[in-house]
Amino acid sequence: MVYNLALNYVQNIEDAQEITQDVFVAVYRSLNSFQENSSLSTWMYRITINRSLDFLKAKQRKKRFAFLTSLFFDDSNDLKHNPPEYNHPGILLEHKEGLDNLFKKINELPDNQKTALILHKIEQKSQAEVAEIMNISPKAVESLIQRAKTNLSKKIDNSEG
Repeated sequence: MVYNLALNYVQNIEDAQEITQDVFVAVYRSLNSFQENSSLSTWMYRITINRSLDFLKAKQRKKRFAFLTSLFFDDSNDLKHNPPEYNHPGILLEHKEGLDNLFKKINELPDNQKTALILHKIEQKSQAEVAEIMNISPKAVESLIQRAKTNLSKKIDNSEG
């Protein structure tokens, strides 16, 4: 559960493994502070989402810094930082490029829309479960999902046109 959710955020196996490890260390360290206001899995979802978003923000900061220092390796014309590839086990190669493009568009969504969309459409959680995980109302989840779909549709249309 933790690994798959992290993988849906970062689309990189090694990064998802690192986040998974961080989540379980965080759970172990703070298990005594778990207040049972929600289920353990909901609590772990929240930690995973937060760790995944933090990881992506840190990675973005590193990319910006690298961009400012240099775009290319000193000894060649190769880029230092290529966009991450979506390497999810079980995805057929012929669908990989389409998935890469789709996840690039999903990654451009605001964090709350991205989270609602991933939990509901990819993780297949009900709107009530998503609401509990995100600590918002089911109506707010419905609204976030609708806005995510609309924004995603616009992004796809703009890239095709």
